Amino acid sequence: MLFLFYLLFFSNFARKMAKQTLVFESPKELSLRDGMLVISDRETGETVMRSLEDIQMIMIDNHSVRLSIPLLTRISKINIGVVFCDERHYPVSMLLDMESHSLQSKRIRCQLAASKVTNKQIWKQIVEAKIRNQSLLLEKSGLGKSLLSSYYNNVKSGDSTNREGVAARIYWSKLMGKNFIRDRYGEPPNALLNYGYAVLRSMSARSLMSAGLLPLVGVFHHNCHDSLPLADDVMEPYRPYIDRKVREMAEEGLTDVCRESKKRILELFYEDIPADAIALSASTLAGIYEGAGKVIVFPSI
Repeated sequence: MLFLFYLLFFSNFARKMAKQTLVFESPKELSLRDGMLVISDRETGETVMRSLEDIQMIMIDNHSVRLSIPLLTRISKINIGVVFCDERHYPVSMLLDMESHSLQSKRIRCQLAASKVTNKQIWKQIVEAKIRNQSLLLEKSGLGKSLLSSYYNNVKSGDSTNREGVAARIYWSKLMGKNFIRDRYGEPPNALLNYGYAVLRSMSARSLMSAGLLPLVGVFHHNCHDSLPLADDVMEPYRPYIDRKVREMAEEGLTDVCRESKKRILELFYEDIPADAIALSASTLAGIYEGAGKVIVFPSI
């Protein structure tokens, strides 16, 4: 087949079915026909069709890809993640359904009405889960046992004593070496971390919308230039999954963003991160806002 796009197949044991991630890196025409995704090569005219039921995510990594409005409407309704990349091949935006949950208006009202005390307790749980996973990653990597336990066991409401920041300094020096500095524009493998976090952010925003929450209203992140602050909050305990994969690739000498590194990072969301884990985190967060629960469920790495 001459198509210059690639598919990633994964086992989704929770649903007992194969899911696909489609990554488009060359000019294509994507449309809808009889409930199926139609993929047409704009140079050769060759066409193939894919069942939408088998697709988990679509990543558009070429600015010459064209998508029809009926297709976009349909895939948003059935909660297929669609991520758009910029000229550097980094995910920068995504498609979100505005009517993704039957109780969306109720849950958004509860979210907006949440007290400062509630949000501080939510952030406390998020920071505890993040540092705990960082600590587990260091232990499983043979870099020290329970190095960060005193930090995740002593997080105050709203993380008022900044346990997250203090733990991070120890974490990065152990995981990536003493000379490593985590910086968005820093030396490799920072670019790979950026890419992984961007995909994770998209997945988190999609899950929040599916749970009837508004990603635009954060718990801790409130930067006026941040379009998805709640996604930035919820994704924090999942960052160590990205960190682990990037560390593995760096040890193999793979430190730049390329087709192979992107493929391996995308695999994380089907192989390493438990099935539907982010969706469960989002739904239990919604439960807290509604007063139906007190704990956000996060997986342990």
